[in-house]
Amino acid sequence: MATPPAAAAATPHAIAPPSAPVRRMGHAPALWLLASILVGFLAASSAPSPLYALYRDSWGFSALTLTLVFASYAFALLSTALLFGTFSDHRGRREVVLLALVLEIASTVLFWQADSVAWLFAARTVQGLATGIATSVLSAALIDLHPERGALVNTVAPMLGMAVGALGTSALVQFAPTHTAQVFELLLALFIVQALAAVFLPETVARRPGAWRSLRPRIAIPAGSRATLARILPLNTALWALGGFYLSLGPTLARVITGSHAPVLGGALICALVLTAAVAIVFVRTRPPRQVLLLGTWALVLGLAITLAGIALHSSSAFFAGTVVAGVGFGSGFNGSLRSLVGTATAAERGGLMSGFFVLSYLAFSLPAIAAGLAAGHFGLHATALGFGLALLALGLTALGLMVRQRAAP
Repeated sequence: MATPPAAAAATPHAIAPPSAPVRRMGHAPALWLLASILVGFLAASSAPSPLYALYRDSWGFSALTLTLVFASYAFALLSTALLFGTFSDHRGRREVVLLALVLEIASTVLFWQADSVAWLFAARTVQGLATGIATSVLSAALIDLHPERGALVNTVAPMLGMAVGALGTSALVQFAPTHTAQVFELLLALFIVQALAAVFLPETVARRPGAWRSLRPRIAIPAGSRATLARILPLNTALWALGGFYLSLGPTLARVITGSHAPVLGGALICALVLTAAVAIVFVRTRPPRQVLLLGTWALVLGLAITLAGIALHSSSAFFAGTVVAGVGFGSGFNGSLRSLVGTATAAERGGLMSGFFVLSYLAFSLPAIAAGLAAGHFGLHATALGFGLALLALGLTALGLMVRQRAAP
Protein backbone atom coordinates (compact mmCIF):
# COMPACT_ATOMS: atom_id res chain seq x y z
CA MET A 1 0.00 0.00 0.00
CA ALA A 2 1.32 3.44 -0.88
CA THR A 3 2.17 5.67 2.00
CA PRO A 4 -0.11 8.71 2.18
CA PRO A 5 1.68 11.97 1.31
CA ALA A 6 1.15 13.41 4.79
CA ALA A 7 2.58 10.32 6.43
CA ALA A 8 5.49 10.27 3.98
CA ALA A 9 6.32 13.83 4.92
CA ALA A 10 6.13 13.04 8.61
CA THR A 11 8.16 9.81 8.50
CA PRO A 12 11.70 11.31 8.32
CA HIS A 13 10.98 13.55 11.30
CA ALA A 14 9.52 10.67 13.26
CA ILE A 15 12.57 8.44 12.85
CA ALA A 16 15.36 11.05 12.99
CA PRO A 17 17.35 10.69 16.21
CA PRO A 18 17.21 13.70 18.51
CA SER A 19 20.34 15.85 18.63
CA ALA A 20 22.45 14.73 21.55
CA PRO A 21 23.05 17.45 24.15
CA VAL A 22 26.64 18.41 24.85
CA ARG A 23 27.83 16.50 27.91
CA ARG A 24 29.04 18.80 30.65
CA MET A 25 31.82 17.94 33.07
CA GLY A 26 31.06 17.43 36.73
CA HIS A 27 31.59 20.07 39.38
CA ALA A 28 34.90 18.64 40.66
CA PRO A 29 36.73 18.66 37.27
CA ALA A 30 35.10 22.01 36.46
CA LEU A 31 36.56 23.47 39.67
CA TRP A 32 40.05 22.26 38.67
CA LEU A 33 39.67 23.59 35.12
CA LEU A 34 38.53 27.01 36.30
CA ALA A 35 41.41 27.09 38.81
CA SER A 36 43.91 26.26 36.05
CA ILE A 37 42.45 29.01 33.84
CA LEU A 38 42.80 31.53 36.67
CA VAL A 39 46.41 30.43 37.25
CA GLY A 40 47.07 30.74 33.50
CA PHE A 41 45.66 34.26 33.28
CA LEU A 42 47.72 35.52 36.21
CA ALA A 43 50.85 33.72 34.96
CA ALA A 44 50.42 35.50 31.64
CA SER A 45 49.97 38.83 33.46
CA SER A 46 53.32 38.54 35.27
CA ALA A 47 55.26 36.82 32.47
CA PRO A 48 56.27 40.09 30.71
CA SER A 49 57.70 41.66 33.91
CA PRO A 50 61.14 39.96 33.79
CA LEU A 51 61.32 40.76 30.05
CA TYR A 52 60.93 44.52 30.47
CA ALA A 53 64.64 45.02 31.18
CA LEU A 54 65.50 43.22 27.93
CA TYR A 55 62.92 45.24 26.03
CA ARG A 56 64.37 48.45 27.47
CA ASP A 57 67.89 47.44 26.46
CA SER A 58 66.73 46.57 22.93
CA TRP A 59 64.29 49.41 22.28
CA GLY A 60 65.63 52.12 24.60
CA PHE A 61 62.58 53.34 26.50
CA SER A 62 62.36 54.98 29.94
CA ALA A 63 61.07 53.81 33.32
CA LEU A 64 57.99 55.98 32.73
CA THR A 65 57.28 54.20 29.43
CA LEU A 66 57.68 50.89 31.23
CA THR A 67 55.07 51.83 33.84
CA LEU A 68 52.75 53.16 31.11
CA VAL A 69 52.97 49.80 29.33
CA PHE A 70 52.14 48.18 32.65
CA ALA A 71 49.33 50.68 33.22
CA SER A 72 47.78 50.04 29.79
CA TYR A 73 47.07 46.53 31.06
CA ALA A 74 45.57 47.75 34.31
CA PHE A 75 43.35 50.41 32.70
CA ALA A 76 42.08 48.00 30.06
CA LEU A 77 41.34 45.55 32.87
CA LEU A 78 39.48 48.22 34.81
CA SER A 79 37.43 49.24 31.78
CA THR A 80 36.24 45.73 31.04
CA ALA A 81 35.69 44.94 34.71
CA LEU A 82 33.40 47.97 34.90
CA LEU A 83 31.57 47.00 31.70
CA PHE A 84 31.43 43.22 32.08
CA GLY A 85 31.26 42.87 35.86
CA THR A 86 27.63 41.71 35.93
CA PHE A 87 27.47 40.37 32.36
CA SER A 88 27.97 36.74 33.42
CA ASP A 89 25.13 37.11 35.95
CA HIS A 90 22.87 37.53 32.91
CA ARG A 91 24.49 35.50 30.12
CA GLY A 92 25.92 32.66 32.19
CA ARG A 93 29.48 31.89 33.28
CA ARG A 94 30.63 29.49 30.53
CA GLU A 95 30.03 31.87 27.61
CA VAL A 96 31.92 34.72 29.28
CA VAL A 97 34.83 32.45 30.27
CA LEU A 98 35.17 31.44 26.59
CA LEU A 99 35.14 35.10 25.50
CA ALA A 100 37.95 35.90 27.94
CA LEU A 101 40.03 32.95 26.70
CA VAL A 102 39.69 34.03 23.06
CA LEU A 103 40.95 37.52 23.94
CA GLU A 104 43.80 36.05 26.02
CA ILE A 105 44.87 33.93 23.05
CA ALA A 106 44.93 37.07 20.88
CA SER A 107 47.07 38.96 23.42
CA THR A 108 49.52 36.04 23.69
CA VAL A 109 49.98 36.06 19.91
CA LEU A 110 50.72 39.81 20.07
CA PHE A 111 53.36 39.29 22.79
CA TRP A 112 54.84 36.42 20.80
CA GLN A 113 55.32 38.64 17.73
CA ALA A 114 56.24 41.88 19.58
CA ASP A 115 59.16 43.81 18.10
CA SER A 116 58.49 47.37 19.36
CA VAL A 117 56.93 49.34 22.21
CA ALA A 118 53.75 49.74 20.14
CA TRP A 119 53.35 45.94 20.06
CA LEU A 120 53.82 45.84 23.84
CA PHE A 121 51.08 48.44 24.34
CA ALA A 122 48.73 46.49 22.05
CA ALA A 123 49.49 43.15 23.70
CA ARG A 124 49.17 44.50 27.21
CA THR A 125 45.91 46.29 26.39
CA VAL A 126 44.26 43.19 24.91
CA GLN A 127 45.55 41.15 27.85
CA GLY A 128 43.95 43.66 30.22
CA LEU A 129 40.63 43.32 28.38
CA ALA A 130 40.80 39.54 28.70
CA THR A 131 41.79 39.56 32.36
CA GLY A 132 39.19 42.17 33.27
CA ILE A 133 36.48 39.90 31.89
CA ALA A 134 38.02 36.77 33.38
CA THR A 135 38.67 37.84 36.98
CA SER A 136 35.06 38.52 37.96
CA VAL A 137 33.50 35.62 36.03
CA LEU A 138 36.07 33.05 37.21
CA SER A 139 35.79 34.23 40.82
CA ALA A 140 32.00 34.01 40.70
CA ALA A 141 31.99 30.63 38.93
CA LEU A 142 34.39 29.09 41.43
CA ILE A 143 32.26 30.20 44.36
CA ASP A 144 29.12 28.98 42.56
CA LEU A 145 30.63 25.50 42.27
CA HIS A 146 31.90 25.29 45.84
CA PRO A 147 31.74 28.36 48.14
CA GLU A 148 34.48 27.26 50.56
CA ARG A 149 36.93 25.75 48.06
CA GLY A 150 36.08 28.45 45.54
CA ALA A 151 37.08 31.20 47.97
CA LEU A 152 40.37 29.38 48.66
CA VAL A 153 41.13 28.92 44.96
CA ASN A 154 40.25 32.57 44.28
CA THR A 155 42.98 33.69 46.66
CA VAL A 156 45.67 31.03 46.05
CA ALA A 157 45.47 30.75 42.26
CA PRO A 158 46.31 34.41 41.43
CA MET A 159 49.37 34.33 43.68
CA LEU A 160 50.51 30.98 42.35
CA GLY A 161 49.95 32.14 38.78
CA MET A 162 51.98 35.33 39.21
CA ALA A 163 54.81 33.36 40.81
CA VAL A 164 54.90 30.78 38.01
CA GLY A 165 54.76 33.45 35.30
CA ALA A 166 57.49 35.65 36.75
CA LEU A 167 59.90 32.91 37.83
CA GLY A 168 59.34 30.79 34.72
CA THR A 169 59.96 33.70 32.37
CA SER A 170 63.04 34.93 34.23
CA ALA A 171 64.50 31.41 34.21
CA LEU A 172 64.02 31.25 30.43
CA VAL A 173 65.68 34.66 30.05
CA GLN A 174 68.57 33.54 32.25
CA PHE A 175 69.21 30.15 30.71
CA ALA A 176 67.77 30.46 27.19
CA PRO A 177 68.33 34.14 26.29
CA THR A 178 67.92 33.60 22.54
CA HIS A 179 64.44 32.07 23.00
CA THR A 180 62.64 34.58 25.24
CA ALA A 181 59.47 34.29 23.13
CA GLN A 182 59.20 30.64 24.15
CA VAL A 183 57.15 31.52 27.23
CA PHE A 184 54.43 32.93 24.98
CA GLU A 185 54.47 29.81 22.83
CA LEU A 186 53.88 27.73 25.96
CA LEU A 187 51.11 30.04 27.16
CA LEU A 188 49.47 30.00 23.72
CA ALA A 189 49.30 26.21 23.74
CA LEU A 190 47.92 26.23 27.30
CA PHE A 191 45.13 28.70 26.51
CA ILE A 192 44.07 26.84 23.36
CA VAL A 193 43.73 23.58 25.36
CA GLN A 194 41.83 25.40 28.12
CA ALA A 195 39.44 27.02 25.62
CA LEU A 196 38.61 23.63 24.11
CA ALA A 197 37.98 22.17 27.56
CA ALA A 198 35.91 25.18 28.67
CA VAL A 199 33.27 24.32 26.05
CA PHE A 200 32.25 21.47 28.38
CA LEU A 201 32.00 23.52 31.58
CA PRO A 202 28.67 23.23 33.41
CA GLU A 203 26.58 26.37 33.67
CA THR A 204 26.10 27.53 37.26
CA VAL A 205 23.57 30.37 36.84
CA ALA A 206 20.39 30.63 34.79
CA ARG A 207 20.22 33.20 32.03
CA ARG A 208 18.11 36.22 32.75
CA PRO A 209 17.22 39.35 30.75
CA GLY A 210 19.15 42.61 30.88
CA ALA A 211 22.57 41.41 29.67
CA TRP A 212 23.14 44.24 27.21
CA ARG A 213 21.74 46.84 29.61
CA SER A 214 24.30 45.60 32.15
CA LEU A 215 27.14 46.75 29.85
CA ARG A 216 27.46 50.18 31.33
CA PRO A 217 30.33 51.51 33.45
CA ARG A 218 29.42 51.03 37.08
CA ILE A 219 30.61 49.36 40.25
CA ALA A 220 27.77 47.08 41.31
CA ILE A 221 28.55 46.60 45.01
CA PRO A 222 25.46 45.11 46.73
CA ALA A 223 24.13 47.23 49.60
CA GLY A 224 24.78 44.43 52.08
CA SER A 225 28.48 44.29 51.13
CA ARG A 226 29.40 47.97 51.32
CA ALA A 227 30.16 48.25 55.03
CA THR A 228 32.47 45.23 54.88
CA LEU A 229 34.21 46.57 51.78
CA ALA A 230 34.81 49.94 53.47
CA ARG A 231 36.44 48.20 56.45
CA ILE A 232 38.91 46.21 54.33
CA LEU A 233 39.69 48.92 51.76
CA PRO A 234 42.76 50.55 53.43
CA LEU A 235 44.55 47.20 53.81
CA ASN A 236 43.50 45.96 50.37
CA THR A 237 44.76 49.19 48.77
CA ALA A 238 48.17 48.86 50.42
CA LEU A 239 48.46 45.19 49.37
CA TRP A 240 47.70 45.78 45.72
CA ALA A 241 49.81 48.93 45.50
CA LEU A 242 52.76 46.87 46.73
CA GLY A 243 52.00 44.17 44.15
CA GLY A 244 51.78 46.73 41.34
CA PHE A 245 55.15 48.25 42.26
CA TYR A 246 56.84 44.84 42.37
CA LEU A 247 55.42 43.69 39.04
CA SER A 248 56.35 46.91 37.24
CA LEU A 249 59.56 48.26 38.80
CA GLY A 250 60.52 45.40 41.14
CA PRO A 251 62.94 43.61 38.78
CA THR A 252 64.73 46.90 38.02
CA LEU A 253 64.92 47.72 41.74
CA ALA A 254 66.42 44.27 42.40
CA ARG A 255 69.26 45.18 40.03
CA VAL A 256 69.87 48.43 41.96
CA ILE A 257 69.87 46.80 45.40
CA THR A 258 71.89 43.68 44.53
CA GLY A 259 74.19 45.19 41.92
CA SER A 260 73.60 42.10 39.77
CA HIS A 261 72.06 42.05 36.27
CA ALA A 262 71.07 38.38 36.41
CA PRO A 263 67.51 38.24 34.95
CA VAL A 264 66.45 35.51 37.36
CA LEU A 265 66.71 37.97 40.29
CA GLY A 266 63.69 39.94 39.09
CA GLY A 267 61.58 36.81 38.86
CA ALA A 268 62.87 35.64 42.25
CA LEU A 269 61.83 38.94 43.83
CA ILE A 270 58.28 38.74 42.47
CA CYS A 271 58.14 35.07 43.44
CA ALA A 272 59.29 35.90 46.99
CA LEU A 273 56.27 38.16 47.35
CA VAL A 274 53.49 36.19 45.66
CA LEU A 275 54.56 32.59 46.32
CA THR A 276 54.89 33.37 50.03
CA ALA A 277 51.42 34.90 49.78
CA ALA A 278 50.06 31.65 48.31
CA VAL A 279 51.63 29.58 51.12
CA ALA A 280 50.24 31.96 53.74
CA ILE A 281 46.75 31.61 52.28
CA VAL A 282 46.88 27.82 52.65
CA PHE A 283 47.81 28.13 56.33
CA VAL A 284 45.22 30.78 57.28
CA ARG A 285 42.27 29.47 55.25
CA THR A 286 40.50 27.89 58.24
CA ARG A 287 40.94 30.78 60.65
CA PRO A 288 38.21 33.40 61.14
CA PRO A 289 38.48 36.18 58.52
CA ARG A 290 38.87 38.93 61.15
CA GLN A 291 41.90 37.18 62.67
CA VAL A 292 43.39 36.66 59.21
CA LEU A 293 42.95 40.35 58.35
CA LEU A 294 44.71 41.39 61.56
CA LEU A 295 47.57 38.94 60.91
CA GLY A 296 47.90 40.20 57.35
CA THR A 297 48.08 43.82 58.47
CA TRP A 298 50.76 43.12 61.08
CA ALA A 299 52.83 41.09 58.59
CA LEU A 300 52.54 43.78 55.91
CA VAL A 301 53.70 46.52 58.30
CA LEU A 302 56.64 44.45 59.58
CA GLY A 303 57.62 43.31 56.08
CA LEU A 304 57.57 46.86 54.72
CA ALA A 305 59.76 48.06 57.60
CA ILE A 306 62.37 45.36 56.91
CA THR A 307 62.21 45.95 53.15
CA LEU A 308 62.72 49.69 53.61
CA ALA A 309 65.79 48.99 55.74
CA GLY A 310 67.14 46.74 52.98
CA ILE A 311 66.58 49.43 50.34
CA ALA A 312 68.15 52.18 52.48
CA LEU A 313 71.22 50.08 53.33
CA HIS A 314 71.49 48.30 49.94
CA SER A 315 71.20 45.04 51.85
CA SER A 316 70.04 42.23 49.55
CA SER A 317 69.27 39.88 52.46
CA ALA A 318 67.05 42.42 54.27
CA PHE A 319 65.39 43.40 51.00
CA PHE A 320 64.40 39.83 50.15
CA ALA A 321 63.59 38.91 53.77
CA GLY A 322 61.26 41.89 54.09
CA THR A 323 59.61 40.93 50.80
CA VAL A 324 58.91 37.43 52.14
CA VAL A 325 57.32 38.82 55.34
CA ALA A 326 55.29 41.31 53.29
CA GLY A 327 54.21 38.35 51.14
CA VAL A 328 52.70 36.75 54.25
CA GLY A 329 50.77 39.98 54.74
CA PHE A 330 49.73 40.06 51.09
CA GLY A 331 48.35 36.52 51.14
CA SER A 332 46.69 36.75 54.54
CA GLY A 333 45.20 40.17 53.88
CA PHE A 334 43.86 39.18 50.46
CA ASN A 335 42.37 35.96 51.80
CA GLY A 336 40.78 37.70 54.75
CA SER A 337 39.37 40.43 52.53
CA LEU A 338 37.82 38.05 50.02
CA ARG A 339 36.39 35.70 52.66
CA SER A 340 34.90 38.65 54.50
CA LEU A 341 33.09 39.69 51.32
CA VAL A 342 31.81 36.47 49.73
CA GLY A 343 29.16 35.79 52.34
CA THR A 344 27.62 39.26 52.01
CA ALA A 345 26.09 38.73 48.51
CA THR A 346 23.67 36.33 46.87
CA ALA A 347 24.63 34.21 43.85
CA ALA A 348 22.88 36.66 41.51
CA GLU A 349 24.90 39.56 42.97
CA ARG A 350 28.24 37.78 43.18
CA GLY A 351 29.57 38.67 39.71
CA GLY A 352 29.00 42.36 40.36
CA LEU A 353 30.56 42.18 43.82
CA MET A 354 33.69 40.40 42.55
CA SER A 355 33.96 42.89 39.70
CA GLY A 356 33.71 45.85 42.07
CA PHE A 357 36.26 44.34 44.45
CA PHE A 358 38.75 43.75 41.65
CA VAL A 359 38.13 47.20 40.13
CA LEU A 360 39.15 48.81 43.42
CA SER A 361 42.06 46.37 43.77
CA TYR A 362 43.41 47.09 40.31
CA LEU A 363 43.06 50.84 40.77
CA ALA A 364 45.42 50.39 43.71
CA PHE A 365 47.51 48.07 41.54
CA SER A 366 47.98 50.60 38.71
CA LEU A 367 47.72 54.24 39.80
CA PRO A 368 50.48 54.14 42.47
CA ALA A 369 52.75 52.27 40.03
CA ILE A 370 52.29 55.03 37.43
CA ALA A 371 53.08 57.65 40.07
CA ALA A 372 56.21 55.68 41.00
CA GLY A 373 57.29 55.58 37.34
CA LEU A 374 56.89 59.36 37.08
CA ALA A 375 58.78 59.90 40.33
CA ALA A 376 61.60 57.57 39.29
CA GLY A 377 62.29 59.78 36.27
CA HIS A 378 62.75 62.82 38.53
CA PHE A 379 64.24 61.44 41.74
CA GLY A 380 65.73 58.08 40.73
CA LEU A 381 64.42 54.62 41.46
CA HIS A 382 66.17 54.21 44.82
CA ALA A 383 64.66 57.37 46.33
CA THR A 384 61.29 56.61 44.76
CA ALA A 385 61.25 53.12 46.28
CA LEU A 386 61.96 54.56 49.73
CA GLY A 387 59.18 57.14 49.42
CA PHE A 388 56.74 54.59 48.02
CA GLY A 389 57.51 52.14 50.82
CA LEU A 390 57.03 54.81 53.50
CA ALA A 391 53.64 55.76 52.01
CA LEU A 392 52.52 52.10 52.07
CA LEU A 393 53.83 51.73 55.61
CA ALA A 394 51.70 54.71 56.69
CA LEU A 395 48.64 53.20 54.98
CA GLY A 396 49.31 49.85 56.64
CA LEU A 397 49.61 51.48 60.07
CA THR A 398 46.32 53.31 59.43
CA ALA A 399 44.62 50.00 58.56
CA LEU A 400 46.12 48.41 61.67
CA GLY A 401 44.86 51.23 63.88
CA LEU A 402 41.35 50.93 62.45
CA MET A 403 41.29 47.16 63.01
CA VAL A 404 42.56 47.39 66.57
CA ARG A 405 40.01 50.10 67.31
CA GLN A 406 37.19 48.02 65.81
CA ARG A 407 38.29 44.94 67.77
CA ALA A 408 38.26 46.92 71.01
CA ALA A 409 34.80 48.34 70.33
CA PRO A 410 31.86 46.58 72.01
